[in-house]
Amino acid sequence: MLVSQILKTKGDLVFTVTPGDTISAVAALLHARRVGALVVVDAGKVVGIVSERDVVRSLAELGAPALDRPITSCMTSDVLFARPGETVDALLERMTDRRVRHLPVCEDDKLLGIVSIGDLVKHKISEVVAEADGLKAYIAAG
Repeated sequence: MLVSQILKTKGDLVFTVTPGDTISAVAALLHARRVGALVVVDAGKVVGIVSERDVVRSLAELGAPALDRPITSCMTSDVLFARPGETVDALLERMTDRRVRHLPVCEDDKLLGIVSIGDLVKHKISEVVAEADGLKAYIAAG
């Protein structure tokens, strides 16, 4: 299965923030939107990604004063991206190796969506169940 197929199923909605947004505002948005990560966009270009982990790490290091700092102080600026034509298996491997849970999907610097490791595992499980059901039907018919 390809990333583009996952986006067709789950949709292409991506919640974004800007580099000047505070950690406090980002934490509130993560909570309100019930998501684990937000893409940081500046002038239409992805410049980072910020996760719940980033916010917690910043708070653990700096305490309450961290809340007033810009999100650029804790975001990941070396963003790993997914492309629409990549396979679930390739992304699962990359995400596991790099220990990330979210990948923005981009093509030609255009943000097309975002996939989480949960999205990928869900589709992988569906694929395995469908294959098992097919084998069961084949054996039963034989």
